[in-house]
Amino acid sequence: MKNAGRLLFVVLLASVLSACAARGPEMKTVEYVDIERFMGDWYVIANIPTFLEKGAYNAIESYALNDDGTIQTTFTFRKGSFDGEKKQYNPKGFITDTRTNATWGMRFVWPIKADYRIIYLSEDYSQTVIARRKRDFIWIMARTPAIPEADYARMIELAESVGYDVSKIERVPQNW
Repeated sequence: MKNAGRLLFVVLLASVLSACAARGPEMKTVEYVDIERFMGDWYVIANIPTFLEKGAYNAIESYALNDDGTIQTTFTFRKGSFDGEKKQYNPKGFITDTRTNATWGMRFVWPIKADYRIIYLSEDYSQTVIARRKRDFIWIMARTPAIPEADYARMIELAESVGYDVSKIERVPQNW
């Protein structure tokens, strides 16, 4: 019985430690997000795509602030080509750090809230980088469907500096 208790303890400890390791070290967010200015349409310029986003064209993430402080999100894109089937998803955002408004939980399926961190936001709110503590997905977004190459390169450097494998980042085709 003693050995079974030790084994259970080791298994639980290993589970906790692996969960912590999978999350990665803390990731610094921007100091403050004026949430009302952040609302609106964001063109996805590049990302490490989730399974839903693979083969996305003309991807746009739109945010609207709900009366209860949650964020209604509409993610639309064309699947496989500019003329492909239009897809739309509506996750709900929850601001989890109300001091900065830069850390959210994004819920696609109840009760799971995916980690969502605003690690870069230009002063004029025209470009942003959204990351995850796990460093598995990232989104480079802008208010316009294209950005200057120098800006893109700077955001790729930022992604690398916080621990992303930038070889996994893919540009999202935008043609409007």
